[in-house]
Amino acid sequence: MRRLVLAAMVIVFAVTPQLAFAKAIQRPSIPAAIFTDPPMDAAHPPRMEVLHIPSGEVKMNGVAYLAGGVGPHPTVVLLHGLPGNEKNLDLAQAIRRAGWNVVTFNYRGSWGSPGTFSFEGNLADARAVLAFVRAPSNAKFLGIDTGRLVLAGHSMGGWVTALTAAQDKSLAGAVMISAADMGGEGAMAAAKPMVAKAMSEDMETLSSTTPEKMADEIIAFSPRLSFNAAVARGLSAKPLLVLTSDDGLAPNADKLVKAIQDDGGTQVTLHHEATDHGWSGKRIALEAAIIEWLQGLK
Repeated sequence: MRRLVLAAMVIVFAVTPQLAFAKAIQRPSIPAAIFTDPPMDAAHPPRMEVLHIPSGEVKMNGVAYLAGGVGPHPTVVLLHGLPGNEKNLDLAQAIRRAGWNVVTFNYRGSWGSPGTFSFEGNLADARAVLAFVRAPSNAKFLGIDTGRLVLAGHSMGGWVTALTAAQDKSLAGAVMISAADMGGEGAMAAAKPMVAKAMSEDMETLSSTTPEKMADEIIAFSPRLSFNAAVARGLSAKPLLVLTSDDGLAPNADKLVKAIQDDGGTQVTLHHEATDHGWSGKRIALEAAIIEWLQGLK
């Protein structure tokens, strides 16, 4: 994903709009969940469950980190990026210590999940996971409060989060972490060799695709599946946390926030940290910002 981020910086570079009305987290305090285990409930201890989540004709690999205590619990569905070397599992554990369940998974055709990897398939996979955790039998077994579901994603997962949450009115909120707008700005066609080269570094964990196929798909759906006006409109009535870093992708996220504000959205929280795409030097800050935001949801 690093080369793709660099490509995006070259292909899509915009002036950051003024975000006068976006709420911002200035210096989040450090929630106890980041450094303290919660009291043990012997009758309802925290646990981990391996999941096999249907999507298309296959079942994706997943893991549920389930909070201790009497449930059901609010739940975050956490999406990784491309290819997903940074899965943010430290974040998942911290969120669980804060009393939330976290469900993670690998898209079809990635990291051993069967099937074919594709970007539009990623969107279908996210919808499949939400349907899975909302199914009454699964929600009961996993202790999930289906009325308090939050979708969160890093990098490409932030793009999946934005497009999915824009169409899902039942989500309690959404979190975008250094989101990469895979739809771009409609200017990718001339840069296919650059995009294909960027994709070539991510193939070892992906199945049944090629860098050229991935580049062609991005070009074909850009800007139809970008951070466009329809996405902004769908997110304008939903609590949204947008986290950006010094990876060159912040301008597109800022443009989306501005579009949401222009559509009347007032529930956007924006937070920026001077760190890389994977938040390597700001893991505690990342966990603190997200946990504080989750705790503030009604």
